[in-house]
Amino acid sequence: MKYVKLGRSGLDVSQLCLGCMGFGVPERGNAPWSLKEEESRPIIQKALDLGINFFSTANMYSDGTSEEIVGRALKDFARREEVVVVTKVFVPMRKGPNGMGLSRKAIMTEIDNSLRRLGMDYVDLYQIHRWDPHTPIEETMEALHDLVKAGKVRYIGASSMLAWQFLKAQHAADRNGWTKFISMENRLNLLYREEEREMLPLCKEEGIGVTPYLPLAAGRLTRDWDEQTARSERDQIAKGLFAKSEEADRKVAERVAEVAAARDIPRAQVALAWLLQKEEVTAPIIGATKLGHLEDAVAALSVRLTDEEIRSLEELYVPHGLV
Repeated sequence: MKYVKLGRSGLDVSQLCLGCMGFGVPERGNAPWSLKEEESRPIIQKALDLGINFFSTANMYSDGTSEEIVGRALKDFARREEVVVVTKVFVPMRKGPNGMGLSRKAIMTEIDNSLRRLGMDYVDLYQIHRWDPHTPIEETMEALHDLVKAGKVRYIGASSMLAWQFLKAQHAADRNGWTKFISMENRLNLLYREEEREMLPLCKEEGIGVTPYLPLAAGRLTRDWDEQTARSERDQIAKGLFAKSEEADRKVAERVAEVAAARDIPRAQVALAWLLQKEEVTAPIIGATKLGHLEDAVAALSVRLTDEEIRSLEELYVPHGLV
């Protein structure tokens, strides 16, 4: 396993991050395909055995049960100082006023709830899950800064927003002497490359670590286009993300299959290798629900695509609507 700095911070993270949305009680939240605790623990342990020290969950994953499962597993399998734990805030956690968003009240409430579920005194990286148009960004950034100063959070990051929004948040923090974001978790894969237009150049210029989610496009880059899995049949979020670009996306997925066949390696390794070779990318977030998913991901670290292969993978892409 390779370890790299997350942006310009001093934080060392593995070059792969284990996404934990797939761990949780299936009957709770919006991931009915998630693995129960007894099925999740071997995957978390295998990730640690492979050298992965970077784990990304969120308060809303399976109604908080992802945090509970991840927290218990890491307590049993690793020393706290050896792992980098990420969780997130924004999505509704209850009905009624102040049940979601990035107000000071919501942030202060949700960090305590996350720490309780994780069974930890602090999280290494606390991310805003989305942009909150209803809360002044100064209120959000000051609240996050106060969490850092209180010792509940070591670093802060952001996820899924427009470049101007991200820069506005950084400017608010810089202007007031508050803690700034060190990372951006955004949607980036061979089927969705809109982040290449503004966000990736911004992150490169500002020294922001990039941790893309859905690096395999929810499995669409790993199998024949019409093949269904337990997740693809039930993952309504992923279906919505790709519903409007099926024809164009199929061509790209078929090209991934061609490159993989020529190299005699799994398609997942080709798709991940493409991401890993982008200079702006720090650590793709892999969603593993089988031990083989982890093994493919680690193997991708050793795959070096040629310039010709990269051109072949990229040439069929057409602009997509922003998500």
